[in-house]
Amino acid sequence: MTTSHLHPPGAMSGELNVPMGSPGVSERRPDGGGMDYRDWVRRSYLELVSSNHHSVQALSWRKLYLSRAKLKASSRTSALLSGFAMVAMVEVELETEYDYHPALLVAFSVCTTVLVAVHLFALLISTCILPNVEAVSNIHNLNSVSESPHERMHYYIELAWGFSTALGILLFLAEVVLICWIKFLPVDSGGRQKASACCSSSPASTTAAPQHSGWNAALAATIIMVPVGVIFVVFTIHFYRSLVRHKTERHHQEIEELHKIKIQLDGHERGLLTV
Repeated sequence: MTTSHLHPPGAMSGELNVPMGSPGVSERRPDGGGMDYRDWVRRSYLELVSSNHHSVQALSWRKLYLSRAKLKASSRTSALLSGFAMVAMVEVELETEYDYHPALLVAFSVCTTVLVAVHLFALLISTCILPNVEAVSNIHNLNSVSESPHERMHYYIELAWGFSTALGILLFLAEVVLICWIKFLPVDSGGRQKASACCSSSPASTTAAPQHSGWNAALAATIIMVPVGVIFVVFTIHFYRSLVRHKTERHHQEIEELHKIKIQLDGHERGLLTV
């Protein structure tokens, strides 16, 4: 049972007793008086913050897990594509008898070098940051999320993610096109050499018509890769715009929730003042 407190007529204007905690027990100030309005608002605010503390920590852990997932995906993709680029550069066989265009060889060399450098840079960032994030994510303590460097290293994580997924994959598509031109162009020269040898051995035979099978194969690969690259760029832009729109909507919802809480507190404050 709760005990009612009797106040003199002028006590309401001086201070307001608000029951807090267990029923029937009122908070007392050190001087023995009841809790005034400012103390009650401060206590209500602290209770509101403590009630939302779990959701704030959940948001921090979500950012931690998202950063860890980005670093893992970046490291795997960078290691895979840079390894393929190195194997392609080593295993490609240049025909010594074929006169390659200098621009083609320079483009292949530059594309391969930039591709490997970009992916290795993303791999370096992932290798340096990921162990620190993993060490914190494996600790089963809600307050340990503040020890992770993912908030301070956010720009580096996004840079590694962009290098590995966007720029690195575009360079890899260009690498495939250049390898197709380097591998298929010498096919025509080999066919012409064989045709000229056959014609020289049998003078009665007619001259074989020049073939362009290698050039057509390289052109077909380029025609296929160009729309793929365009689709990839459009999808990347659309994906990042959708992601930014989603984050913006989430921020607007949080602002609206805070505004509703402010309106509730203001309304409660006016109600207490009118009393």
